[in-house]
Amino acid sequence: MKNVKNVKNVVNHIINELTAYCKNAEKKGFVIGVSGGIDSAVVSKLCAMTGLPTLGCLIKINDKMSNSDVLAWNHLKHLQANFSKVYLLKKYLTNTLITLKDDLPLINKTKNSSADILLVNTISRLRMLALYAYAGNDNLLVVGTGNKVEDFGVGFFTKYGDGGVDISPIADLLKSEVYEIGKFLDIHEDIINAKPTDGLWEDGRTDEDQIGATYEELEWAMRFIENNRYYSHEDIKNFTDRRIKVLHIFNTLHQKNKHKIISIPIIKISKKLKGYDEKISR
Repeated sequence: MKNVKNVKNVVNHIINELTAYCKNAEKKGFVIGVSGGIDSAVVSKLCAMTGLPTLGCLIKINDKMSNSDVLAWNHLKHLQANFSKVYLLKKYLTNTLITLKDDLPLINKTKNSSADILLVNTISRLRMLALYAYAGNDNLLVVGTGNKVEDFGVGFFTKYGDGGVDISPIADLLKSEVYEIGKFLDIHEDIINAKPTDGLWEDGRTDEDQIGATYEELEWAMRFIENNRYYSHEDIKNFTDRRIKVLHIFNTLHQKNKHKIISIPIIKISKKLKGYDEKISR
């Protein structure tokens, strides 16, 4: 699916925006967690292309290197070989997670779907804590890797985990657009061809396994809903069963995860309710 007519312009725009935001924030550079997927590969290369210090981190919870971990580490080594200010870090948080499991038994209870989600969200938040620790130590910005479908479509991220970042360079790009940029940036074909995964599950389940739909299907649903916000049963009566199911998956996840997608709600309290004289305090 071709979406970006001028990939070079988009790439240059993101690089310029990253550079300007970093300098305005009076930070030295960036820190980014890599997973072996296209999103983090693209974002880490864009950060490196700014010429500012970029710390690429592979945050591990166990000692086993998965295929995704190998792809991520090889990608970082490639960046380091081609950009003078790219630095690498591999950090194991196995003991930290063991301590958390002991101190918070609720994330280590009898295996069920709820306990599984609690555990993977905890792992995601541990990664966030590590990234911010290194960011704080070296005066860096934590850079997000979420794309538009994940961040604003189905909310496929952990609140205050991989969703806890300082800037999101590709959050206005669909997954297919990220792939286009990845090819333009010569991201290794093994990463481009890899099935998207968050790397949080020991069984290696993919994003599609968790969501129940491919990103291509989710993009179709997102576009359809954006163009037909108030669609009716009549509008989809000729759709295939699969498309109807994908629409249901998208709508269900969007509604369920809306608390992650929208800004944190603030309960407004008027001056009158506080007991102030609005005329005097003007």
